[in-house]
Amino acid sequence: MSTLQKPGRARPAAGGLSAATATRSQRGAGIALMLTSSVSNQTGAALGAMAFPAIGPVGVVAVRQFVTALVLTPIVRPRFRGLRAQQWRPILGLVVVFSVMNLSLYAAVDRIGLGLSVTLEFLGPLTVAVASSRRASDFACALVAGTGVVVLTAPSPSTDVIGIALALLAAAAWGSYVLLNRTLGQQLPGLQGTAVASAVTAAAWVPVAAVWFTFHTPGTPAVLLAIACGLLSSIVPYVTDLLALRRIPAQVFGTFTSINPVWAALAGWLLLHQALKLNEWIGIGLIIGSNAVVTARMSRGRNGPS
Repeated sequence: MSTLQKPGRARPAAGGLSAATATRSQRGAGIALMLTSSVSNQTGAALGAMAFPAIGPVGVVAVRQFVTALVLTPIVRPRFRGLRAQQWRPILGLVVVFSVMNLSLYAAVDRIGLGLSVTLEFLGPLTVAVASSRRASDFACALVAGTGVVVLTAPSPSTDVIGIALALLAAAAWGSYVLLNRTLGQQLPGLQGTAVASAVTAAAWVPVAAVWFTFHTPGTPAVLLAIACGLLSSIVPYVTDLLALRRIPAQVFGTFTSINPVWAALAGWLLLHQALKLNEWIGIGLIIGSNAVVTARMSRGRNGPS
């Protein structure tokens, strides 16, 4: 999945465009950009899953990391020189988080499906939000989300515990990403930190890819699917999310982001033929609702960037 920028207060862009001054048509364009981002993200994940039989989750993640770095680096042009030790620490933390988050999520998708995996992953940022809150209502939302997990997974002797654990590991990684990105965003402007971390992550994956593809010969269709995954799940969301945040309020962005599991479920159904049961849809709804309420409330009360 995309390493999403968590919503903060939109800053005025070049030319004075901002969420506070955007016209109705500009906000409509922002909503269209959010829709493009979420659909692109989950479609890319589904296409990546289609390459699993040939190159596995490890192969897809490797190609995705390379594509992200190859496209993002020349666009952002990050500055590696002059970075201080206090900046390198969160950058290296993001390198680990990017790898763990994507690999564990895709491994979970391979076992329990796209919709369930993405929904469980959303517990990561929800946990971070609730942990930083003192509102009883936010803790109530956390309880509702926990109930949603039980309903969603319907624990039984046949439950894929490993798949669920992998999705929860992805959730923990995403929560860590939120905290690290918050720290790095206070030190480096725009996507500078993300671009540096993406480049370093790609470099770290070179030996992994060399060994993996020695034993898993990649065919052209699988590589093309993995490339599409990198473009649709990383590059497109990075660009569209930044453009959207210049046109719409942060709370709208945060609330809309919460429906990503629905798009994941639909993408899994349409492209991977992964139909969901009634209890799974109910569980997804409970988790989405909890995340939307907490995110929107915290965005309204936030006075600075996330």
